[in-house]
Amino acid sequence: MNPIELSLFSSRLAAVCDEMGVVLRNAAFSTNIRDRLDFSCAVFDANGGLCAQAAHIPVHLGSMAFAMADLVAGQDWTPGDMVIVNDPYLGGTHLPDVTLIAPVFVASERVAFVVNRAHHADIGATAPGSMPVSRTLHDEGLVIPPSHLIRAGTLDQEHLARLIGAMRNPTDAQGDFMAQVSANRCGVARLREWVERQGVAVFQAGLGELDAYAERLARQLIGALPDGIYRFVDVMDDDGQGQTDIRLEVALEIAGDRVSADFTGTAAQVPGNINCPLSVTAAAVYYAFRCLMPAQTPACAGAFRPIRLSAPPGSLLNARFPAAVAAGNVETSNRVVDLVLGALAQAIPERIPAASQGTMNNLAMGSADPAAGWDYYETLGGGMGSGAEGGGWSGVQTHMTNTLNTPVEVLETRFPLRVTAYGVRRGSGGAGRRPGGDGLVREFEFLAPAEVTLLTERRCHGPWGLVGGGAGAVGRNWLDGQPLPAKVALQVAPGARLRIETPGGGGWGDAGRGVPMES
Repeated sequence: MNPIELSLFSSRLAAVCDEMGVVLRNAAFSTNIRDRLDFSCAVFDANGGLCAQAAHIPVHLGSMAFAMADLVAGQDWTPGDMVIVNDPYLGGTHLPDVTLIAPVFVASERVAFVVNRAHHADIGATAPGSMPVSRTLHDEGLVIPPSHLIRAGTLDQEHLARLIGAMRNPTDAQGDFMAQVSANRCGVARLREWVERQGVAVFQAGLGELDAYAERLARQLIGALPDGIYRFVDVMDDDGQGQTDIRLEVALEIAGDRVSADFTGTAAQVPGNINCPLSVTAAAVYYAFRCLMPAQTPACAGAFRPIRLSAPPGSLLNARFPAAVAAGNVETSNRVVDLVLGALAQAIPERIPAASQGTMNNLAMGSADPAAGWDYYETLGGGMGSGAEGGGWSGVQTHMTNTLNTPVEVLETRFPLRVTAYGVRRGSGGAGRRPGGDGLVREFEFLAPAEVTLLTERRCHGPWGLVGGGAGAVGRNWLDGQPLPAKVALQVAPGARLRIETPGGGGWGDAGRGVPMES
């Protein structure tokens, strides 16, 4: 293919992912998928290599890229199949993220897979929102091993009934599962039409050229970095079970056009739920380097071939079953990005921004009485770290997620909640020649009894600045004016008010040098 043909080929693959996302959003029942867009869609080749992805959730997509080959090899595939899985130790991230995988066959030959992953606000945990302050994986909800939800086009009704029977709101759960099925059916149809028109050989050759092009761009980027070993250390606030200042460490070795990230020195896995399966750690590493690659780099497996990583088995970043992982996917993944960027800042300080908020500020809540049937989950934006030429945005999601907020109108219509404050947390960004972005303030009043879980980070150690820039302000959690821990489960009465103040981003550059610039 010439460059124009290859660009069109790449764009068409991405368009399939985009259309799958539109179908999933429009068909979903839950606010988490329909309004917050907490889902991702991708196309993989016949062996499970990533070919294309929409601009959805980095932690979803990077972990799928790391684990799909094993999932593909472990199943028998026939036309019309769909396999469902959420097991974090078999290619998932955490239990609420449910993945559906469908093969694409053309003339009896398997040519590709389409995949979507969506976060279900209820996956059967005892705590509403299925993001508990857990101690084992089994506290976190229903574990779904790779299994056929659809075989040769026929839905396994008994399997579906078992899944939705574990949920607080089976109507929403069934609607979301079928929305995922619909998205994959759309992707299968679009790919089949395309491949039948141009031929299997042309399609496969195009995938090969796309991978090779992405790998060339990745190796050019890494090859331009100064060789060396760059180390960085940070800490997680706590695990919710009494462990504090939990060590994260990376040694980033750049050698020619290859890079390896070694997490030896990171703490052992902990009793709380901030542990990561290796697939989540990989997603964070891939993301950090993907941000440095040229914008036209295809989002496919070739872009990640020059990147290797290792983490000691049984460590926080390569946890062993049945370690709890609910917050590892959302909190620790962001901090792995901080770790990799902190190491890269030693090699290319002019290209790396200060630390962003470093947390998703997870809020899960619902009725204390499961029969009442409401569950709510949201992540909150905060401050983005600033860099030499940009960044420093306020009140945004950063790094491993790019979900929307739940609109106030939707939240107050569907749940017994009232939003009493929502705005920018002025002055929370770190000082600097380019100040860090400010966090958010979001306050909820409860109109009915509820159970609430908070899984948050950066409540003790603010996001670091760079090149003389100041740290962003730490986040704060409050209930009726009283401070709450970073990770906590509690019951609230009608009239109670929960206030979350999210961290600011780190500043870049010495504020005493030059005139401060607008973020």
